[in-house]
Amino acid sequence: MSRPPFPPFTRETAMQKVRAAEDAWNTRDPQKVALAYTVDSVWRNRDEFLNGREEIADFLTRKWAKETEYRLIKEIWAQDGNRIAVRFVYEWQTADGDWIRSHGNENWEFAEDGLMAVRRASINDQPIREEDRLFRWPNGPRPADHPGLSELGL
Repeated sequence: MSRPPFPPFTRETAMQKVRAAEDAWNTRDPQKVALAYTVDSVWRNRDEFLNGREEIADFLTRKWAKETEYRLIKEIWAQDGNRIAVRFVYEWQTADGDWIRSHGNENWEFAEDGLMAVRRASINDQPIREEDRLFRWPNGPRPADHPGLSELGL
């Protein structure tokens, strides 16, 4: 199994990789998302450490059960060789109906086959009011004409 584009990344191919990841995560399908990672992928997400696709899929299942109405935008920060750095923001609703905007950064490292081998994510949560939400598209990938993080001032 492989997942183009392949490293080494140009700015253009890195941007393709970032948008593909954003679109996949916005499906909220843990099994589909997990296929973008090597079978032995290593993750750090906040204070949780994961190893391999099975743990990734389990983590994502728990995540999206808790973080309802999840909408994500990713933006490339830098790329070099087989590495990409991104920043992201996502909005979600708690079980109590509160809204959260989560801001973060990720460092990605890819195998030759284009699958992600390493993901390190640092994330901070900011409570917001419902009327302050900026990500209001229907469930699924962000529409092509929806502004990105920079355009939204995030």
